[in-house]
Amino acid sequence: MKEAKKKLEQLGEKTLNEINRNENPNIEIPIRSLSNVTYDAKTKMLTIGDKTAKRYFFNVAHAKKFMQTLMVAAFCKELQDQNLHTSLRDLFYVLKRTFPNSQENTFDEQSESDPMVVDLEVTLDILREQLHLNADIRGRVVGNVIIEDRGDVIDWGKLGSGGWAIPSNVEEIIFKKVKADYILVIEKNASFERLHEDKFWQKQKAILVTTQGQSARGTRRLIQRLATEFNLPVYVFTDADSYGWYIYSVIKYGSISLAHVSDRLGTPNAKFLGLTISDIDEFGLKNFTIKAEEVDIKRAQEMLKYEWFQAPEWQKELKLMIQRKIKAELEALSGKGLKFITETYLPKKIKNKEFLP
Repeated sequence: MKEAKKKLEQLGEKTLNEINRNENPNIEIPIRSLSNVTYDAKTKMLTIGDKTAKRYFFNVAHAKKFMQTLMVAAFCKELQDQNLHTSLRDLFYVLKRTFPNSQENTFDEQSESDPMVVDLEVTLDILREQLHLNADIRGRVVGNVIIEDRGDVIDWGKLGSGGWAIPSNVEEIIFKKVKADYILVIEKNASFERLHEDKFWQKQKAILVTTQGQSARGTRRLIQRLATEFNLPVYVFTDADSYGWYIYSVIKYGSISLAHVSDRLGTPNAKFLGLTISDIDEFGLKNFTIKAEEVDIKRAQEMLKYEWFQAPEWQKELKLMIQRKIKAELEALSGKGLKFITETYLPKKIKNKEFLP
């Protein structure tokens, strides 16, 4: 975490030097809009471009946000100095009213303070977790893995039916033992619990991770660390719909809103193992499909245009969904029997390497 503290100090020194030189203090912040995000086909990641905007203190339109940005930076520096971690909600309340002898709020809503954290993250090119700011915990994992987390040694394979709850900050986790052939990332809790109860991870020598919907940052970072540090393949198992497929793309390529940290949150070697529209025919799931809503169709139409979904396999599946106006959840596989997912579907697809890029 020394890097984060150093960058915070450099930001403070830069501002102080500009004041001492009678200059207008400013912070240069990379623009996070879609217009400044590109897909790098070589690295297979979404990356932020070189467009920036300057936020000046002596500018009526900028002054408040300039002050807020520096307040967040100063608070993060205190966290570093005291080696404390806190939540975005705590940060909001700590900084909400900080003017002495004043009833004036520096932040009226958390919707004001959260963007300042992201601005700081993208400006300093570090993860907010390195700033000691944590998000809500979401995601669980099980497997033949032993870790050390803040002095506690934890065996992921000996935590009962629940597995290990993935914290938002996994930067300081030390991997003591990792014995696995691959990582299986699962969108749904129900499917994770089915696989866990059937001891799929033991039989297949796999690490099972459930994202519980769109994957949280801590979960994405954990997946990336395991994949890169232990050279493990990553297979993503989601619903057959545009939102499930987008969950996969975020794990693989990163997201548009967090393109500035794709290199630390994206896992380019990830492959799609989940449900497809083609699977509905191959595995006889026609009676277990759901009608796609207009919002699903619209999302699929948008994804057809994304550069990272131009592979023929993805174009085929997206067009099939739009044409047939259907989707299928992972739970549809249970219609063929509760153990169908663990004894037939996944073993077959993994053995035959039936992955989408």
